[in-house]
Amino acid sequence: MENKTLKGSVFYTDTWKSYVDLKQYGKHNKINHKKEKYVNGRIHINGIEGFWSYAKERFHKYHGIKKHNYPLYLKEMEFPFNHRNEKLFNLLFDICIRRAV
Repeated sequence: MENKTLKGSVFYTDTWKSYVDLKQYGKHNKINHKKEKYVNGRIHINGIEGFWSYAKERFHKYHGIKKHNYPLYLKEMEFPFNHRNEKLFNLLFDICIRRAV
């Protein structure tokens, strides 16, 4: 873990016991989902867990991803995830029209 984090990193996790040692690598904020609905005054919705669930489901169709292309695949997943409640065709059409003008 040491070589995968930056000094002073901040971790937000649930209370799963495997996360106990994270405090030695940076600030560790634990969220007990059974007790807490808010984190730092904001509603916590497990956004990153939702994204990974979404991305992993879509990664299955690729049957393997080359390591050097992985960041690009993640970016490919990011846009539809962030706009999953919108009609993507209309959104992309509006973006293209605005850029053309």
